[in-house]
Parts: sequence; C-alpha cells; structure tokens
Amino acid sequence: MTGRVRWKSRALGLGIGVLADRILADPARFHPVAGFGSTALALEKRMWAPSRGRGLAYTVTLVTAAAGAGVLAERLGRRSAILTAVATWTVLGGTSLGRDAERIAAALRADDLDEARRLLPRLVGRDPSVLDADGVAGAVVESVAENTSDAVVGALFWGALAGIPGLLGYRAANTLDAMVGHHNDRYERFGTASARLDDLANLVPARLTGLLVAACAPLAGGRPAAAISAWRRDAAAHPSPNAGVCEAAFAGALDVRLGGRTVYSYRTEDRPLLGDGKPPVTDDIARAVTLSRAVSYGAAAVAMAAVAVLGRGTRRS
Repeated sequence: MTGRVRWKSRALGLGIGVLADRILADPARFHPVAGFGSTALALEKRMWAPSRGRGLAYTVTLVTAAAGAGVLAERLGRRSAILTAVATWTVLGGTSLGRDAERIAAALRADDLDEARRLLPRLVGRDPSVLDADGVAGAVVESVAENTSDAVVGALFWGALAGIPGLLGYRAANTLDAMVGHHNDRYERFGTASARLDDLANLVPARLTGLLVAACAPLAGGRPAAAISAWRRDAAAHPSPNAGVCEAAFAGALDVRLGGRTVYSYRTEDRPLLGDGKPPVTDDIARAVTLSRAVSYGAAAVAMAAVAVLGRGTRRS
C-alpha cells in the first residue's frame, strides 16, 4: 500500500468508525474492550504485588500487546480503511456515554432516585448511596465531561497520529487506568504506572477537548469565553492534570459548578470547585450530552484533517 493510500484509508476509517459508534454504540455482547479487561484481570491475578515495578511490567505487557496487535492488523490487512473503522468503532464510547447519561436523567425526571443510583455506576466509581437527585446529576455531568475526552477525543487523537496501533494502545492504557489506577490499599503502588501512562496519553487530548468545548459551547447555550475562563482559573487545582481541564471547561460552558466532596467506597475526597454557576440539576445532563456530542463530531473533523496534513507532509518528505 502506498503512503498516499494509507493516509487516505486512515482518514476514511476514522470517519466511518465515528459513524458506526453513533449508529451502533457499543456491542451489547462480546465487546473487545471487555475481553481485554478480562485478560487484564487474569494477568493481574498472576502478577499483582504491592510493587511499582510489578505494576510497570503489567502495564507495559498489556499495552504493548494491544498496540502490537494493531501493528499486525495494519501489516496483514489489505483493506486498511475497514480495519481502521472497526478498530475506531471498538474503542470509541461516546454514544454509549450519552445514552447512559440520558437513562439516568430519565430516571431523575420520573422521581426514581433508586433507579438513577442503580444506573450511576455505569458512569462513575463513586458511592451512589450518599447522593441525592442533584448530587447524581452533578456526578453525571462530571463523568460526561471527563469521558468525552477519554472515550472519544483521546482515541481519535491517537488514531490520527498512529493508526490502529494508536487506537488499540490508547484504549488499553485508558482501560488499565480505570481498572487499577486507584488510590487504595491494593493499587496505590501497583497501579502507579497505569495511572501515569494514562495521564501522559491524555495530556494533549484533554486540552484539545477544552478547546473544542469552548468552540461548541453556544450549541449548549453557553459562551466560549466562560469555558476558557473556568479552564484557566480552576483546572490546575484539580488532582488530575487532565480531568480538571475537561470538567472546568464543561462547567464554564454550561454555567454550572462542579467538584466538591466526592465519596468513593475506599476514600472521600474534597475536590476544588470548578466554575462559578449553580450546582447541576437534571436538565443540565441533557445540555452536557449535547455539548459532548458536538465535541465528539468536532474531534472527528480535527482528526481527519490532521491525517490529511500528516499525509501531505509525509509525501513531501
């Protein structure tokens, strides 16, 4: 395959994959990411120790295997656009993110707090039993903000930059962070490498997310300047170098206030307040989903444009 065709196939595959995620969402059964998670869990049982070194070996093994599978797919596959589309659809989670958020919003509108609490763990790891309706709404908006970057923008960024290996390697790193990158007794040391790798992989995508949130803010009834202002003022106080950017930008764009006390099963965190609006309510979930979808489409356009630019640069070289 010539270099020109390869770059065109990558751009086309990314676009088709985004459309497939929008139409099909995540497969209900036999999801490849779930299969990777099962493999990671099995390997964790063999390799776990309260050691950063063991955690590093665990992370490198799994991420290298995922990226290596992507390299093999690109080398053996003649229909690169199709393979890229399938890989993109596999790693994206934007449509499922929005649908899960909307289901929780529907339960809250029906005054079914128990159902909303039951559904919440699909999006966040915090303890839902301590949250009232507005607390659930706030947790959902925060999750939509952070996962717009993790489930969409980050994957498309690495897909544009590195093709199928980038897509699969990124999703592997992000999944491992969700599995073992926690501050608790079991993972405080073992999960360090996974958490740091995920931080590194999302440094650029999170900031691209912030820019896209600002650009798309009017579609959710917000102002670009408010998103940028909240990002610049509040993001650095967040314990995550990346989630703070996304959540602060969403808070400014939606004119809500995120953060505050966050209760997990293993610890309680008093997080800084992001934005200076009102605490989120049920109706703000729909606005957050609208903004997330706009950002996702914007990220797809940026990714495809970046592939075109990279392809032209490669041909000139």
